[in-house]
Amino acid sequence: MRTTILKAAAGLLLVATLGAAPTFAQPPPGFVLPPLLMQSTAFEDGGIVPQKYAGRGGVQPAFTFSNAPDSTQTYAIILHDLDVALMGGTGDVLHWMAWNIPAAAKGIPEGKLPEGSVNGKNITGQPGYMGPGAPAGPRYHHYVFELYALNAKLDLPDTATREQLIAAMQGKTVAKAAYVGRFKGMPQ
Repeated sequence: MRTTILKAAAGLLLVATLGAAPTFAQPPPGFVLPPLLMQSTAFEDGGIVPQKYAGRGGVQPAFTFSNAPDSTQTYAIILHDLDVALMGGTGDVLHWMAWNIPAAAKGIPEGKLPEGSVNGKNITGQPGYMGPGAPAGPRYHHYVFELYALNAKLDLPDTATREQLIAAMQGKTVAKAAYVGRFKGMPQ
């Protein structure tokens, strides 16, 4: 009883303060959030990225994709370091992006992409994977592999920017997942 009274009082206080009860966007009827998964044996989600997968000479880790919606035709991946802001802005470090990864592949093998996939350019202007490269220091950087399940193949050249990739995915993304690796360099 006391809990109910406290909740009601808090709600009245909120209404008095804001002038109206807050409203939250509700998903449309029948909305289902697909449980897209990406997994790797290279390192655990949230775990430390081994040196093998780090730096400019690092090997692209293998991932498996599962639980994608039936409408998935291709995948796109964006890898970036969340812990860096460049040139006074909010942009971070783009380490890798790839798209048109065939859904039938159900993932990517270590060190390469399935046939038909496109490797975009990373921050160095080079196509392909560039592994984590945070300097030695007191904390780890967080590297996020964002996986997008798409209901279409993207018509983008390998010179496309991240902004162009994201724009091309608008209206075609049917699910999204993320996988995080942490890394910091070793003191010299």
